Amino acid sequence: MTIAVYARLSKDNHPDYIKTLSTKLNKENIDFIINEDYYRFLKEHFSFNLEIPTYKSHECIRDKVNYIISLGGDGTILETLDLVRDSGIPVLGVNTGRLGFLATVYKEDFGLAIDFLLKDKFRLDKRSILELENPTGLFGDLHYAVNEVTIMKKDSSSMISIDTTINGAFLNSYWADGLIISTPTGSTAYSLSCGGPIMVPDAENFVITPIAPHNLNVRPIIISSNSQVHLKVRGRSPEYLISLDSRSATIDADHEIRLKKADFTFNLISLDMQHFFKTLRDKLMWGIDKRN
Repeated sequence: MTIAVYARLSKDNHPDYIKTLSTKLNKENIDFIINEDYYRFLKEHFSFNLEIPTYKSHECIRDKVNYIISLGGDGTILETLDLVRDSGIPVLGVNTGRLGFLATVYKEDFGLAIDFLLKDKFRLDKRSILELENPTGLFGDLHYAVNEVTIMKKDSSSMISIDTTINGAFLNSYWADGLIISTPTGSTAYSLSCGGPIMVPDAENFVITPIAPHNLNVRPIIISSNSQVHLKVRGRSPEYLISLDSRSATIDADHEIRLKKADFTFNLISLDMQHFFKTLRDKLMWGIDKRN
């Protein structure tokens, strides 16, 4: 067995995590590797002296790694999509930052989480992925999103109009600052902040949420995840922005955006001590009485 670690270059991701992991895995004769940039960061900023193999890209770990441990927050987990792609490698998210709906292992429970992982005390949450049909090569070969695909105006100019068609049937022309097409995973992210509903991770749906719509009676709508979504932007600007999770690009207004559910999933490890409902209660402070 081999476990890969992926982490951003942040002092929150200090060497103690790697030392703890090294101790536990060495006892079980399990190999592990870490991303090269993070390893260099540890050496430069913490005088880290453990010799650990490194990797650079998804080619280095495909068919060679059993699990990936993500150190950071939800943004870090989203970045592991570039490593996992369609390989199905499960990802365990350890939250060393702040709010985390995907990185649900608290940093204080890191050692316990590793024990659970090694004892197979977990289940796989298979998360739906949005695929951008990509005739122009936009975003290269990583034209997928775990959270959402967002269409936005490029600058502070007037709103844009987004003609939206579902399975060939016209839905609406959204006159707004933008439009979010979200997976169930992304329903607790940007879509939620724009008034969208929360969906359980295994829901077979996507949600379309307008960003600051001109017509206030235009509300988010839930559609089947088997839907084909076509978007066409109109407005005064010849260009607009499209983002896949945290990656964005500029696109000409004459391009039609076509979205569908990808034919593979993003596999998150959910330990036996975790549940999505508990995460909601903890992160959104449901049921907490602040009146005292």
